[in-house]
Amino acid sequence: MSGKKVVVGLSGGVDSSVAAYLLKKQGYDVIGVTMQIWQEEDNEFQEENGGCCGLSAVDDARRVAQILDIPYYVMNFRKEFKEKVIDYFNQEYLEGRTPNPCIACNRYVKWESLLKRSLDIGADYIATGHYARVEQLPNGRYAIRNSVTAKKDQTYALYNLTQEQLSRTLMPVGEYTKEEIRQIAQEAGLPVAHKKDSQEICFVPDNDYAGFIEESTGKRIEEGNYVLEDGTVIGKHKGIIHYTIGQRKGLNLSMGHPVFVTEIRPDTNEVVIGENEDLFVTDLVCDRVNFMAIDHLEEGKEFTAKIRYNHPGAVCTLENLGEGKVKVIFREPQRAVTPGQAVVFYDGEYVAGGGIILGKA
Repeated sequence: MSGKKVVVGLSGGVDSSVAAYLLKKQGYDVIGVTMQIWQEEDNEFQEENGGCCGLSAVDDARRVAQILDIPYYVMNFRKEFKEKVIDYFNQEYLEGRTPNPCIACNRYVKWESLLKRSLDIGADYIATGHYARVEQLPNGRYAIRNSVTAKKDQTYALYNLTQEQLSRTLMPVGEYTKEEIRQIAQEAGLPVAHKKDSQEICFVPDNDYAGFIEESTGKRIEEGNYVLEDGTVIGKHKGIIHYTIGQRKGLNLSMGHPVFVTEIRPDTNEVVIGENEDLFVTDLVCDRVNFMAIDHLEEGKEFTAKIRYNHPGAVCTLENLGEGKVKVIFREPQRAVTPGQAVVFYDGEYVAGGGIILGKA
């Protein structure tokens, strides 16, 4: 691919660093870019986070670019990140849903914004260190394919990319296991070969979502009632942003046996409590559906659907409800279907599409 220019999003981690190394070896004209999306001066934060958001990422990414002898830039995307990721994250929790901010970040910041700027500077492609593969299928459509390693597969968080974005995307890391990537980094002399992976949501490093939401929105989250399905009040909760569907721990309820959050009702500020069996559903409705490997639904065709990142997947059929909505009917009941999370449909190894869960049908 001599002469083809690719902008690699360098997060300062081992995966994106090796992506840049592999693409340079393949003959691409590689430019390294770190996206400055979250500014935090606290050294302890940077040390703990070590991910794609802290300023510490810039130091590691710059060192990698120097070793690879590629141009390196820092681009400011703080405005886009706040609007498309943080504001969305806050609003979803306030409305009783459980969002996946990485999916929004991938679509609207890492791809939409970075791709536009990369094309503006004459690039042909952008590339990342995701464990996934991009392929053009016989039907002409581009699709995300599972990485060779199921353990690190990141296709779930990429279902929302458009055909235009996919046609301009390279993901060389998807052909390798994590162990192989670290080995390649070590042999290439990259200083991040054994850097630990970032965990949790990058802008909430202490994992205190509720504290972050209150601080960044300036809103005091009101307490409310725990209720049974029929509305019987059984206690006080500390604010709906503290809860998600299927939660058992931290409820502070003395029911004599394990109970779970089965529903969140933002309109009445109620958290519904029930039994484990109450969490199982046979279908759900999702909206804002993005089709990837397919452009329409065939009646009766079976897919495998994942309802959260670490879900093993379940056989289902899909029914088009119109207006960007799809009904997902599972062969076996699924536990803790959570509004705000993504449901992603797979056709074999390929992402057929996905949407945001509204709730049970």
